[in-house]
Amino acid sequence: MTTFRISPAVADSFPDTLIAVVTATGLRGHEPWPATSAVLDQLERQLADGAWQPADESDPRIEAWHTAYRSFGTNPRRVRPSVDALGRRLAKKGTLPRINPAVDSYNAVSVRHGLPAGAFDLDRVAGDVHIRHADGTETFTPLGEPGTTEHPSAGEIVYTDATDVLTRHWNHRDAHRTRVTEDSTRVAFVLETLRASRDGHLVNAAAGQLQDLLAPHSDQTQVHYLGPEAPETTV
Repeated sequence: MTTFRISPAVADSFPDTLIAVVTATGLRGHEPWPATSAVLDQLERQLADGAWQPADESDPRIEAWHTAYRSFGTNPRRVRPSVDALGRRLAKKGTLPRINPAVDSYNAVSVRHGLPAGAFDLDRVAGDVHIRHADGTETFTPLGEPGTTEHPSAGEIVYTDATDVLTRHWNHRDAHRTRVTEDSTRVAFVLETLRASRDGHLVNAAAGQLQDLLAPHSDQTQVHYLGPEAPETTV
């Protein structure tokens, strides 16, 4: 069992935070996921037809994250929230990257709903997961760069476990160690908003869509919620 906790300091600074933690166990990443492929194709087709476009930094959902990044010393136009970077890539290239079915599923849900998303292979997580301000002593190895070690700045909001940092700048980039691959069988996905009073329904809808994509390829899926009023959940 892994407990996700949001620190009192983060909860005080961002009192309208809501995080959905969607878990999947017995995940089967090597089989075809036709529903995920269909969702990706539909998004790209709607973009090409001009029927839909991803949220950009003028959208209140993205603007809230830019404001949060600036509050802990990160320039969001140089280091972008994950959903912002993914949406910009989609708008520019017309396609989303195909990584593996589980990652493709949360990427599609993220851009569709304008919410940052990420995932952790729970079999690679050491102890519990904390969302807190960095103290400047932590280490981080970026996704895809196993030979690189970074040190988050003091005050930066990060996800951490007992070993090191799992995400930098709250949701800019995940760590290499806990990356989700086709072989991952026990995964926690996160979907986040800083404006639950306005966008809580989007988090609920996104969590439901993600669960629907995961369920045919998992033994069990569940949705848990985390925020200032419920600062921890065990998955």
